[in-house]
Amino acid sequence: MSNNEPLYRIQFISHGERYELYVKTLTQGALFGFVEIGDFVWDTHTSVVVDPSHEKLKSEFGDVSKTYIPMHNVLRIDAVNKKGTAKITQLDNKSDKVTSFPRPIYTPNKE
Repeated sequence: MSNNEPLYRIQFISHGERYELYVKTLTQGALFGFVEIGDFVWDTHTSVVVDPSHEKLKSEFGDVSKTYIPMHNVLRIDAVNKKGTAKITQLDNKSDKVTSFPRPIYTPNKE
């Protein structure tokens, strides 16, 4: 990977699981309130040991060129120098499995 090509690690919550993905394209997107990610970067496993969460990610996003993530589900976005391992982590806290209703970003004052 060249030094001038940005690489992003994005972490977000979906369906009670924490996703961590590596992508080359990350923008605000044309849909209001969504983050657009694309150009997924996957590990090329050279060992016999296979991570099941990584394989689940590849099967879920393997044929996807772009996806839109609601802004309120994004935990963190980092620009990184080298790629780590993409993974899914199950959330243990029962309250994290309840999806909150999205609130408007702009709320006009009532006078």
